[in-house]
Amino acid sequence: MIEKLLEPLVSERFRNEEKYRLGHTRILNPLPGRAVMGLHIPDMRKVAKALAVREDALTIIADFGKEAEKGREALAHEELMVWGMMINFIKGTAEEKLAMLEKFVPQIDSWGVCDSVAPGARWFRKADGAWDILCGYFASDREFEVRFAVIMSMCHFLDLKWLPRIFYQFDGLDFPGIRSEYVSLKDAGRSGGPEAVLASGKGIAAGESPYYVRMGVAWCLATALAKFPDDTRAYLRHSRLPEDVLRLYARKARESFRTRDISPF
Repeated sequence: MIEKLLEPLVSERFRNEEKYRLGHTRILNPLPGRAVMGLHIPDMRKVAKALAVREDALTIIADFGKEAEKGREALAHEELMVWGMMINFIKGTAEEKLAMLEKFVPQIDSWGVCDSVAPGARWFRKADGAWDILCGYFASDREFEVRFAVIMSMCHFLDLKWLPRIFYQFDGLDFPGIRSEYVSLKDAGRSGGPEAVLASGKGIAAGESPYYVRMGVAWCLATALAKFPDDTRAYLRHSRLPEDVLRLYARKARESFRTRDISPF
């Protein structure tokens, strides 16, 4: 929708180096049909800021929503990013932004979009019933609505007041009941191989489905360990989280310079 604004900002390496282009796309791991243009986040942020102060900013945001309804091919990964960033940058009350966000969140279909937009939503806690809204996403059966709730909790609610509520939501997650458009690498081999999975319109993730929820919870727990080690370990002694999530958490904790010397359990 805004290709003319984004095209001049495409990374030269992405344009000219196939190895870099493949690596960049592999990290983002978009679903089949979701185009990747190859912009860097600071450039997308500049575009979003510029669009957010235009007189027709609300129309642009509404048009993003209309385009998204046409299907995955209608908007590139970078356009989704700019759409979400615009919501964070545009002037308005928390309630006005919330109405825009609630149309955007169902369109999130990758970790990159989720994790780039959620941290910038510093206005979110000011909205009436903000936590209740996140609880609704925690209860969703869609992978990236749940991950959005997890990352928003980590970025904006991770303090001693809210920590028990976050842990309560984690224990209530029905991992097998969360629908994912990604198939684990192991299951892809049982489904005709990676090419057959991609041809069906699904993506392939490194671990068990819903992989991006599992990784989000692990990341949030590792962050909680850095800030509140005793409280986090006390929770983990009786949590209902699956063993694979706990393993992902322990790995995250070992990899982080903030927690590599702190026992995860």
